[in-house]
Amino acid sequence: MYREYEAKMKTINTILFIIILNTTAMAKEIKTQIVINASPEKVWAVLTNFDKYPEWNPFIKSIKGSVKVGSKIIARLEPPEAKGMTFKPKVLAFDSQKEFRWMGHLLFPGLFDGEHKFELIDNHDGTTTFIQSEKFKGILVPLFKKMLDTNTVNGFNLMNQKLKELSEQ
Repeated sequence: MYREYEAKMKTINTILFIIILNTTAMAKEIKTQIVINASPEKVWAVLTNFDKYPEWNPFIKSIKGSVKVGSKIIARLEPPEAKGMTFKPKVLAFDSQKEFRWMGHLLFPGLFDGEHKFELIDNHDGTTTFIQSEKFKGILVPLFKKMLDTNTVNGFNLMNQKLKELSEQ
């Protein structure tokens, strides 16, 4: 009886250890922002004109599919000086002039998951703060840390700057 209890406790402790490890060592968030001299309406119009992405977006080369909450889209990301990838994230939020958010996975959940978010904040002075962020979780996150800190952050910043330029025209 005691050995059975001891075995169950070891299993519970192992599961707790994995959960704690997955939420700390295997998690990372990157966040960038830029102030755009345009209304949220104008910024949103440029951001959500997905057909034009190949012409202007240096980071997200394409978004295809029905962009609505609960649907899966096809996104092609090409961070600077890194290998690009095409994946099928699920849209979690699409709130006009406020937020667009999706969750993507590499192969299967838990390996390398990314919750990508675009947020628009109306500064009530004719400008909009655009925030682009992503929360990464999974057992492969530590292996991609350097790429995320350099290539992905650079991709976010390049996209933010181009969005600013187009929105301010």
